[in-house]
Amino acid sequence: MFAKVNSMGLFGMKSFPVSTEIDISKNLPRFDIVGLPDTSVSESKSRVQSAIKNCRFRFYEWRTTVNLAPADIRKEGPVYDLPIFVAYLLATGQLSCDTKDMAFIGELSLDGIVRKVNGVLSMVICARDNGIKEVFIPADNAAEASVVNNITVYPVRNTNELVDHLAGRNRLTPCSKEDYADKSCDEFAYLDFADVKGQYHVKRALEIAAAGGHNTLLIGPPGSGKSMLAKRLPSILPDMTFEESLETTEIYSVAGQLPSGVSLITKRPYRSPHHTVSTAGLSGGGRIPHPGELSLAHNGVLFLDELPEFSRVAMETMRQPVEDGIITISRVSGTLTYPCETMLVCAMNPCPCGYYGHPTKECTCPKGAPVKYLSKVSGPLLDRLDIHVEVPQVDFKKLSDDEKGEPSAVIRERVNAARKIQQKRFEGTSIKCNAKMTPAMTREFCKLDERQKAFLEKSFEKLGLSARAYDKILRVARTIADLDGDENIQLAHLTEAVQYRSLDRKFWR
Repeated sequence: MFAKVNSMGLFGMKSFPVSTEIDISKNLPRFDIVGLPDTSVSESKSRVQSAIKNCRFRFYEWRTTVNLAPADIRKEGPVYDLPIFVAYLLATGQLSCDTKDMAFIGELSLDGIVRKVNGVLSMVICARDNGIKEVFIPADNAAEASVVNNITVYPVRNTNELVDHLAGRNRLTPCSKEDYADKSCDEFAYLDFADVKGQYHVKRALEIAAAGGHNTLLIGPPGSGKSMLAKRLPSILPDMTFEESLETTEIYSVAGQLPSGVSLITKRPYRSPHHTVSTAGLSGGGRIPHPGELSLAHNGVLFLDELPEFSRVAMETMRQPVEDGIITISRVSGTLTYPCETMLVCAMNPCPCGYYGHPTKECTCPKGAPVKYLSKVSGPLLDRLDIHVEVPQVDFKKLSDDEKGEPSAVIRERVNAARKIQQKRFEGTSIKCNAKMTPAMTREFCKLDERQKAFLEKSFEKLGLSARAYDKILRVARTIADLDGDENIQLAHLTEAVQYRSLDRKFWR
């Protein structure tokens, strides 16, 4: 007795079709699963056997062999429970239907409840692209799957529901995106810049960073508001496009961090890992690596507080991914690539005690400690931070002022206007913002006159800037010009951009 049904597998963010084949013969009792399964897949036989018995179907004590093809790709997770269950009923004649255009995804409990699994969004998209017309998934995954067009998705709560539907007795209701239209992820609730007292120049720097997608470093004493300002940055970032929402939702689905009932993540994510985070926690880890903090911050903000306290290896791990917008992880099982187009925002004290250069409090660090503290952050990483801005202590007068600051909604309008200029500028390319311009684009869109070149030359002599810093200054100046609605970079834009290279000054050396 033989049967075959369709399912889907997952390797990183990439899904692939899996054919679940089952052969049952009247030999010595044995249940084997082949096709390069991991431990959780091999354990499916116990879950499926119990579900069959507890749902009042008959389990035969015969020789049963399940093959998950293709056999050269490792299968992981309990996602194959449901297709094995359906294939077994078909092979033993307890169910009769045509499943050629159907796919089944889900974990089974011992009593036949269909449980939620990770990566359903990627798998449903892959199923549609491979000609599957109907896909059966756990009911708890219905929200994320509902956003996929041109495929019928049936949410299944238990195996009895599924069997009744396949037998034509009681049809399931397919899910639609309208059912979850009002359910978006509010995990990333935005705080408002209106609550920030003072710090006008810092808010200006963050507005420029948001408008051009620039990585930023905040330097200041403890309690000056670095973390508070960083938490409010997502509130002024441009609204997410549908494509960005889909990419971000797919990552959270694969990582198993998509809240139940949420169809799309429509707000830009904000991630703030502790400085004790491991390298694998940042980049992604595991035998088959899952997304790390860099990828979970895709299309949003990754905030690293107390930057020098992060391990050197962890900091260096971020250098290339932050520049390229992707991170590639190699393991024995294969090489995976995750997207990580994120705004990197870092915060640090100027010295271990935090009061180096403070106007009223004395620094208690030993001589040379500030320079040693700063040296924990490598020059190449600092070069990748476009904007360096000092965050001073806020005085009592400003703190006690009842007047509200400029709200995030007003700032976001200016940011959106600047981003529209950039979208028109980079139309037809993969570039989304000024920070991601290639060197050729920088030369084309950041042209300087002789006066501006002379000013920049003097700045380089004083600050000892690198070639990468030169490009960063030009791109930041381009963003400032976009915020002002100027087609060309003016000298005022260039001087302001140079001011955002605090750590290049000799004062910090």
